[in-house]
Amino acid sequence: MRFPVTSEQHLRRRAVLVAPGSDERKAGKALASVADEVVLDLEDAVTPDWKSASRDLIAPLVRTYGAGRTVSVRINGRGTEWFEDDLRACAELGDALASIVFPKVESADDLVDADRILGKDSPVGIQALIETPAGVQNIDEIVVGPRVAGVIIGYADLGAALGRARTAAPEHWLYVQDRVLHAARSAGVQAIDGPFLGIADDAAFQHSARWVSDLGFDGKWVIHPAQIDSATAAFTPTGEQVEAARKVLAALEEAEARGAGAAQLDGQMLDEAVAVAARRTLTKIGA
Repeated sequence: MRFPVTSEQHLRRRAVLVAPGSDERKAGKALASVADEVVLDLEDAVTPDWKSASRDLIAPLVRTYGAGRTVSVRINGRGTEWFEDDLRACAELGDALASIVFPKVESADDLVDADRILGKDSPVGIQALIETPAGVQNIDEIVVGPRVAGVIIGYADLGAALGRARTAAPEHWLYVQDRVLHAARSAGVQAIDGPFLGIADDAAFQHSARWVSDLGFDGKWVIHPAQIDSATAAFTPTGEQVEAARKVLAALEEAEARGAGAAQLDGQMLDEAVAVAARRTLTKIGA
């Protein structure tokens, strides 16, 4: 069964900064940053003793900042003692919360369960975090699950499950990246790359961001504010690319107005595939 895609998927997520929900100072600093989206983390960044307190701490932050920027919350996974309470707390945040990030999604059943707990009146979307081999295997059913607006690759847990070295280059993940990207595109949802396992804005991080951008991903998680600018730049078209996209669409519109069956630009034939690429380029700048 295919579920409707939420409008939340159209938000830009070039650079997504993750901050611990248990640290008000770090969360506030993240929310004041220029990242396209901030994810307040209730899962990996919070110890068991602080789960409940962190849930209470982030609620006023989401209400304060959510009206002016994209704020999401990473909840604790299905099967944990905090899962249902996290979801109910997120449902109470209403429109202030853009989405929940659902960790270790392995099947559509996970999403159906979350949808039930959130309730029909909650507008919150879901970003599915793919962190296990089962999640990769079942990605086609996950991307069409209820409320899904995007999918994210979680390298740390997935790498541990696969036995892959933490030093593996982005190129070593091509199968997973392409698998997730193809499923996301077929469902019309966003594909977001997970965090690089390092906090520096160095050549290795910049290569990682550029690699997935060239593949076609919509954005990337960052775990330090220093990485925001490089991630944003990697997923933002250049001025020349924007101008070329606008020329393509203008040429196609002119040909259609003339009733021409084909359009040309600078000696090259234009078709719908070129138009799709041009529209995607303009979407990346918010046009």
